[in-house]
Amino acid sequence: MSDLPEIIAVKHWLEHTVIELNLCPFAKREWLQNRIRFTVSKANTHQQLLDALQAELQHLDQHQTTETSLIIHPLILQRFEDYNDFLDDADALLIKQGYQGRYQIASFHPQYQFAGTRPEDAENYTNRSPFPLLHLLREASLEKAIANYPDTASIPGRNIRLMNDIGAAKLLQQLNAHVKQSR
Repeated sequence: MSDLPEIIAVKHWLEHTVIELNLCPFAKREWLQNRIRFTVSKANTHQQLLDALQAELQHLDQHQTTETSLIIHPLILQRFEDYNDFLDDADALLIKQGYQGRYQIASFHPQYQFAGTRPEDAENYTNRSPFPLLHLLREASLEKAIANYPDTASIPGRNIRLMNDIGAAKLLQQLNAHVKQSR
């Protein structure tokens, strides 16, 4: 499964954007320790994607050596607005299944847009990925990492400045290169 084009593209993005630019200072350790799971969902309905999410949460429960998981879903939620709406259903699933406080979902999408920004703003690239994906994080591990990292509050501002320094045109080119890398 690790040779699927979507996984290749997301791994390339993770290594050459998220880690190289240090957008998430906690990612490199898990990457080097091979504790990140990548899955591609064939879901093409909301319910199928919710089922894939639940299955991945169960996998994390059963495999403590997997620190975090990325569910890549290339067949559904291509429009950011649809993806963003789906996140409410995903969060509701966490609550309904008793996972709230144990796991959280970080969101990444090729068209990611923060509230109050324009679609073309460079800062949106902090959460733009080659394909729509759901990033599942263990809350206890995240809390521990945050406690051991100096000044986590400065990370978003630093990332926004970095994205603006690089520029939206170059960031779009890099994002497209990750997808091309997989072909």
